[in-house]
Amino acid sequence: MTLQDFLGENAIFLALAAFVIVAVYQGVRIVPQSEKYVVERFGRLRAVLGPGINFIVPFLDRVAHKVSVLERQLPTTRQDAITADNVLVQVETSVFYRVTEPEKTVYRIRDIDAAISTTVAGIVRAEIGKMELDAVQSNRAGLIHTIQENLANVVDDWGIEVTRAEILDVNLDEATRAAMLQQLNAERARRAQVTEAEGRKRAVELAADAELYAAEQQAKARRVTAEAEAFATSVIAEAIAKNGLEAAQFQVALKQVEALSIVGKGEGKQVVLLPAAALDAFSDAFGLLKGRS
Repeated sequence: MTLQDFLGENAIFLALAAFVIVAVYQGVRIVPQSEKYVVERFGRLRAVLGPGINFIVPFLDRVAHKVSVLERQLPTTRQDAITADNVLVQVETSVFYRVTEPEKTVYRIRDIDAAISTTVAGIVRAEIGKMELDAVQSNRAGLIHTIQENLANVVDDWGIEVTRAEILDVNLDEATRAAMLQQLNAERARRAQVTEAEGRKRAVELAADAELYAAEQQAKARRVTAEAEAFATSVIAEAIAKNGLEAAQFQVALKQVEALSIVGKGEGKQVVLLPAAALDAFSDAFGLLKGRS
């Protein structure tokens, strides 16, 4: 049997096998993890295929769009905006998003990147127009949150999710930058003067506190000395009351003798001139001593 005879006899079976192979090839779709397939039937949305093995009706259904669900980053854009205090600024923004509903993305918007960029520019201009320049510089995190929230509300109908929005830089013109630098220098000078004045004030307060503390300590010392003298006087008075006046005279005469002995011990003193009353102190002391004995 020749090849032609074999093909002629089995043409139907071969055609049927070819049809089955083509149908399987057309009906089985393997979708990668990072993509989703949008299937149409006669030009209308039929289904959205997720990752893995999927089956469609051969020759009736077709994969019209292959949409990546990976996170995307828009190119950095710059847009001019005017703040509430009439300062022209140039804002650099960057947006990250990903497609969550491919059927909305392919059927409701033509150029998703351009649409998001335009929306971001409008939101940035509107929000910065409500704020003064100082608030734009100091509250950048709050501004980013507001932009992301407003953008999410707008792009929800497009089947995408805004994952992150960033303000990379806020640029000023040269005149505004010079004015801000001058203002910053003036503010620094003012703070330095205030700090210096506070330092002088603090030094005066500490000096006054030190003087007050010294006066309090001196007063305490005087009070202790006075109490000691009063105690000594009371002891002497008690001794005089018990031993009589001669005991007191003896103590005075003894102190005079001790003072004269100290004077005589001075270095370099060869001659010591004493008044006659000082010499009498010795005789008084001996006389009183004899009297006590």
